[in-house]
This record gives sequence, C-alpha cells and structure tokens, in this order.
Amino acid sequence: MGRRMVPLTLDNLSDLPSTCRGCVFWELDPVSGEAAIRSSKPELEKESWISTVLLDWGSCGRLVYVDEAPAGFVLYAPPAYVPRSLAFPTSPVAPDAVQLMTARVLPEFQGQGLGRVLVQGVAKDLTRRGVKAIEAFGDARWEGPSCVLPADHLLAVGFKTVRPHRRYPRLRLELRSAVSWRAEMEGALERLLGAVQKEPSLRPL
Repeated sequence: MGRRMVPLTLDNLSDLPSTCRGCVFWELDPVSGEAAIRSSKPELEKESWISTVLLDWGSCGRLVYVDEAPAGFVLYAPPAYVPRSLAFPTSPVAPDAVQLMTARVLPEFQGQGLGRVLVQGVAKDLTRRGVKAIEAFGDARWEGPSCVLPADHLLAVGFKTVRPHRRYPRLRLELRSAVSWRAEMEGALERLLGAVQKEPSLRPL
C-alpha cells in the first residue's frame, strides 16, 4: 500500500471530499458565509480563500493519498485568515499560533495511522516556518458531524485548554511536543480526524 502526503493547492482542491469543497464555515464570517450559500457560490469562495492564503502566507493544508486515492486532509491558517473564529466566545487565537481549522480521514481509510501522519506533517511544516503552537476551538458537546472538532479528542492528542468554556473551549498544542508524538497516540488522532463532515450551519455562535 503506497501513501503520500502533499500540500493543498488549487490544482488538487478537487480531491477534498465533496461536502468540504464547498464548505466555507471557517473561511468566511457568518453573514458572508450565508450569502455565499444563497448565491450558490461557496466553491468559488473556497477557491478564492485558498488562493489568497497561498499567495500571502503559504501552504494552508495537507492532503494524504493511499494508492493515489484521496484519503484525508487537514486545513490550517493564521487566525487573521479565519474570520469565523471571531464568532467564538473564546476567541481570539493567540498571535503566536496557527489555527487548526478542520480535518478529516475518510471512513474507508481510518485505522491506518493517517491521522497521525497528517497532524505530524502540519507540525513539521509549521515548525520549519517558525510557528510556536497550534490552537483550535473544540466542541465540548460534540455529538456528530461538524467542522468544529471534538474537544475531548483534541485533549486526547495533547492539546491543553487555554480558555475554558462550557461549549467551545480554546485549546493549544505546543509544537515542540507535537513533533515528538509517540505511536500510541495514533488511535486518538484517527478518532479526531475520522469524523464524517457535513455542510454546517452558518448561524452565529
């Protein structure tokens, strides 16, 4: 079984799962996101966002392939490029951190260590670029598919709560520890990235 991981670009954007290609939950503020959905142009907004981040900041995602089939992805960016984050009660993300926005391993590829591969790839990429930490908003009441990752699973893979909240705590992972994660974290990472996503609600939080 061959596997490879590559940066997300406009050329391979079509390899994201169909429900994720047109999802602009994180990329736009709630009002703009609703407008994009009403105008049936969320895919164009997603492409525009990725193009802007690539030009201004650089790589903002990773795709993993198994035997050339898309198997999963992770998306991340500095908080200045993630307007939706300001709608969370525990914002803002710390200025020295990059935000882990969302991620997914497709169900048929779970249990192969791909979650660990993706997150360690992000950690190594950001460490090379001088980033000190990754932060994410977790959902403490996560019950099903969502663009907001489960808080319990973020804690399970090494994130620490830096601003508690009954529903949306903000969590942080220092990159010096992320790069040295051990193999036994693989199962927790698979659960973290394995949640099947769907089109989210764009209502204000």
